[in-house]
Amino acid sequence: MPLATHAIRIHENGGPEVLRWEEVTIDDPGPGEVRVRNTAIGLNFIDTYQRSGLYPMPLPMTLGSEGAGVIEKIGAKVKGFKLGDRVAYAGPIGAYAEAVLRPADKLVKVPAGVSDQTAAAMMLKGMTAWYLVRRTYKVKKGDTILVHAAAGGVGLILCQWGKYLGATVIGTVGSEAKAAIAKKAGCKHVIVAEREIVSKRVREITKGKGVPVVYDGVGKETFMDSLDCLAPLGVMASFGNASGAVPPVNIGILAAKGSLFLTRPTLGSYTATRADLEAAARDLFAVVKKGAVKIAINQSYPLRDAAQAHRDLEGRKTTGSTVLIP
Repeated sequence: MPLATHAIRIHENGGPEVLRWEEVTIDDPGPGEVRVRNTAIGLNFIDTYQRSGLYPMPLPMTLGSEGAGVIEKIGAKVKGFKLGDRVAYAGPIGAYAEAVLRPADKLVKVPAGVSDQTAAAMMLKGMTAWYLVRRTYKVKKGDTILVHAAAGGVGLILCQWGKYLGATVIGTVGSEAKAAIAKKAGCKHVIVAEREIVSKRVREITKGKGVPVVYDGVGKETFMDSLDCLAPLGVMASFGNASGAVPPVNIGILAAKGSLFLTRPTLGSYTATRADLEAAARDLFAVVKKGAVKIAINQSYPLRDAAQAHRDLEGRKTTGSTVLIP
């Protein structure tokens, strides 16, 4: 029997004002699906890209890539889950809702000792950090790594995880207040990007060597200078566009700057198989439960106030993770 519930919907691309609180109807779960009653929903920069049209999506649509909640109905052919299980997910899209249908093979169980809000706040950001430090460039003890937007949602997790793995972490931030947050998260060196040329400072810190990897979720503003931070054969992991899309690049520049590697990774590719998703979630929950990575939920908003949450995120008024509460 279909369920009447509420969701945040958009019918056209634009600013936060296009987010609307609407009544929606959800069908019963089909084969391989479950219905999850959301208890917390994660807010991410990718939500703003999809809302604005930077990442085109079919309209009308419900935004949101991660959340946590309780299974309240199970479809046919679902194995490994039961009614009442606490679960979390990162994708598919549609999380800005009181209840959602989800493919069971995209869910992971939330272990005891991890709250729903923590799980919702860390699935996309935490598993993004996982693939960046464990697979895109496998951080080793003794490495020096550069993390842009170190006080942001992914940045704070990256800094803590990098330090836990034995790396010296250099972080960039936009203000002195955010510098203090990044230092607390494990940054040995913090660069306030508006005050210094990042690549020059990185070269000073590394005695001219550069770093083996740059984790850059900022995009347009930082891309070219990030290349100048890298040691020969270094990895430029450009995983986000918070300042706008990176303009076209002549790949010859990678040769000129030291045979660099450039990748534009996505969580979907790194967790495409059930085995990879389970490995990501297992590693993430493990470092969170042992306290090596703390998930800082510094803002929460009622789900119906998602537009204000978007304004604050885009206005750089948030730090750490933000959750929406249905």
